[in-house]
Amino acid sequence: MSARSGRGARRPWHAAFRALGGTLLVFLLLPLVGLLSGTTLADVREGLAHPLVAPALELSLATTTLSAALVVLFGTPLAWTIAHARGTTVKLFESALKLPVVLPPAVAGLGLLLAFGQRSPLGALLQRVGLSVPFTTAAVVLAQIFVSAPFYVEAAIAAFRRLDASLLVIARTLGAGPARVLFRVGLPLAAPGLLSGIALAWARALGEFGATLMFAGSLSGRTQTLPLAIYAALESDLRAARALSLVLVVIAFVLLLAVQSAERASGFGERP
Repeated sequence: MSARSGRGARRPWHAAFRALGGTLLVFLLLPLVGLLSGTTLADVREGLAHPLVAPALELSLATTTLSAALVVLFGTPLAWTIAHARGTTVKLFESALKLPVVLPPAVAGLGLLLAFGQRSPLGALLQRVGLSVPFTTAAVVLAQIFVSAPFYVEAAIAAFRRLDASLLVIARTLGAGPARVLFRVGLPLAAPGLLSGIALAWARALGEFGATLMFAGSLSGRTQTLPLAIYAALESDLRAARALSLVLVVIAFVLLLAVQSAERASGFGERP
């Protein structure tokens, strides 16, 4: 069989593959088209003027910023430890870290409610010192941390594992302690990957809905984040729901661009 006939035989397969891939791509873009179709700037302005919008936007920005900061604070040491540890136990811990990604939001919300509710040992202990977590702004932050932390930790683990081990060894031989190696060598070199993880975690926290609804409720100005406000506005004002959805789309797109920029800066995902 000649090369020309071989290429001719492959063309139907190429066309079929492109058709299948194109169909999926069109399907994935359809919701965005639905949001944009028939929407004018006047509709967006009127939608953003809805009473639900400002409190939800302010609450979402405040809680996601706080949750992202806490994820970085607690997740960075965890990722550094896992990245440089060996053994079956470490692999089990790393697998357990991915559970929030695959858990249904309702299961996550129920688990948080049972863990921090008044009938739980932890909830009863908090009650004794005058603290109640469910259906508060703190519950919103905890729900966001639960669902977003794996995205940052996994990205941080990957970033730390890509570091040149010889640089860490040299730093130790020069007298640097573990903390100094992390702050002076590990964090600067892994920064692009860490920033990518922060962007992914923040985007996930910003879009959190199910666990927040079950654990924190939907109280305007207190626990009603942007996704919850979209759900509430859908019952009374489609323009407000559409405007809030477009705000989330723009933020998500900006965060994705940040992730791609960070990955290009770190060289992750580039062909050898």
